[in-house]
Amino acid sequence: MKTIETIATVTADGKITVQLPPDIPAGKHKVVVVIDEQPLVEKQVTKEKRSPLDFPVIHVGSWPENLSLRREDMYGDDGR
Repeated sequence: MKTIETIATVTADGKITVQLPPDIPAGKHKVVVVIDEQPLVEKQVTKEKRSPLDFPVIHVGSWPENLSLRREDMYGDDGR
């Protein structure tokens, strides 16, 4: 059993359309629809805008010119 929570628009003739995830196989399924008694206010429907993530940055300077990141140069002869 899967639970999918989404916002649906109900048309004047009482129909709704739901987009399901692609892992739901085609065919008949038993579904349960729960409708809040009051429609959502348009402000509640829009997603909140978040500020961008602010990760710390550590400046360590430029790479050495002769830096080699080849496995053979980083590890000994045994490959570790």
